[in-house]
Amino acid sequence: MGRRWARGRLDIPDPQTPERRAKPRQLDAAEIGAIAHLYRGEVYRSTIWRTRLDTTTNWSVVTLGVALSISYAAPGASPLPLVLVGVLVIFFLVIEARRYRYFNVWRARARWLETHFYAPMLTDGDLHLDENWQGALAQDYQRPRYHISMMTAIGRRVRRNYLWILLIQALAYAGKIAVHPTAVTSWDEAMARADVGPLPGEVMVAMGAVYVAAFIAIAVWSRLSDSRRGAARGTGQSGSMG
Repeated sequence: MGRRWARGRLDIPDPQTPERRAKPRQLDAAEIGAIAHLYRGEVYRSTIWRTRLDTTTNWSVVTLGVALSISYAAPGASPLPLVLVGVLVIFFLVIEARRYRYFNVWRARARWLETHFYAPMLTDGDLHLDENWQGALAQDYQRPRYHISMMTAIGRRVRRNYLWILLIQALAYAGKIAVHPTAVTSWDEAMARADVGPLPGEVMVAMGAVYVAAFIAIAVWSRLSDSRRGAARGTGQSGSMG
């Protein structure tokens, strides 16, 4: 399905255009029933894709657990599995971010119906956050697109789950260097234990620091970006889903 989707955000008419100012047309009983079934379908699809997100997170946790078991199995065991598992964790993160972009489409549609169809219904029609909500939803069905970028999806998944997984990985690696085979007594000894093949310990530690710092930066950027999007939506400056 992804190949048939254009990569970008949903194009929503400008707030000042007549299309945006037009009143949403009134729906008859049959159409309201159809929208109720549509909402149920979108909730079901978002639930299914939410489960798929949990699957990739579980893969990451399990592979990290295996690496921990191997590295801490004996005092003389190598810490290399804790380094290599980072490649798998990043791979699972990319897969999960791609799945999250799909999940975000179904979740955004369900949320759009809740906000612009059910909420006004519960307030006797006095609440209208977007006068062209029907047109925006129809456009999303006619020309489905991802509502967020891949980088935004990665940032959200890092912030929610993967930053903690990566921090545990980094702490486990540092702990392995510090305590096995005996407690480390000097910086030079720690760097000697961190050696991996031709790569000296200093290089490995520097790469690990960049690795952790990069994901912390992604998490912070994602939080600030989502805050700006939420503020813009709250002031009526954005009619987009996602």
